[in-house]
Amino acid sequence: MITVLGSINMDLVASVGRLPRPGETVPGKSFTTTAGGKGANQALAARRAESATRLVGAVGDDAFASNALSMLRAASVDLTGVKVEPTITGTAMILVDESGQNMIAVTSGANASVDTEMASSAVGAMACDDILMLQMEISEETILTALQEGRQKGLTTILNVAPFTAQSARLAALADIVVANETEFELLYGVTVENHHKRIEALKELHSQAGRTFVVTLGADCVIAIRHGQIYSAMGLTIEPVDTVGAGDTFCGYLAAGLDQGNDFSVALRRAAVAGSLACLEQGAQVAIPLASVVEERI
Repeated sequence: MITVLGSINMDLVASVGRLPRPGETVPGKSFTTTAGGKGANQALAARRAESATRLVGAVGDDAFASNALSMLRAASVDLTGVKVEPTITGTAMILVDESGQNMIAVTSGANASVDTEMASSAVGAMACDDILMLQMEISEETILTALQEGRQKGLTTILNVAPFTAQSARLAALADIVVANETEFELLYGVTVENHHKRIEALKELHSQAGRTFVVTLGADCVIAIRHGQIYSAMGLTIEPVDTVGAGDTFCGYLAAGLDQGNDFSVALRRAAVAGSLACLEQGAQVAIPLASVVEERI
């Protein structure tokens, strides 16, 4: 089983011809609201990948709360660990341009109440062979507690170091599997990586320090990883992206599900890469997460 400890948001998404520069106003082409939050997205992706999944987090007592949880309920994600707080539900304000690139601003709202007590409770309810997945949209102390207690219990812990913060490297040192995009990986490493060869060397160096698995997503190019001393790579699909929002979360959820289901790491990596590609073919985060049957057809 997979437990996701993380954020739950409503995404307010505007489509624009191009992303604005600082101080500039650009006309919008359309506007939608959709459920999001990295924790919720990854939980839904893991469930759509056909793993039993529990989400631990918080929503507000406002009108957004029900909508923020609706797709998770429909997918039968276990929401018994989600509490309601007397505040606003987290929100993400997203601009998406014609090429599918985006800019995002996040307001934490109820996500700020996901505390160390909730982390301890979540870990305490897990079995030793379960997977705990975390991201960086909740309190860093909560993430720290979850990683420390998860290690003591012998859980497999996955940390997606997005959005990257000053504490991401410290927390990544405690996780079994670290997932980062190209920019986040360079921030973890502390040095600009000039080419693919240098990236592989950086992966080997970081892996040698504590034996952690590192997974680096490279957008349309590929995914590379190191695990138990072996380098892996996987290609996604050649697509014309509509919206890249949620693609990374889809990748993370599918990767966790593949490992939860006992897949070989290379198989789990390829499946996750294909799922992440398919998530770019629709606007929005959760609505774009593909079902396992669709992913299997494209592998």
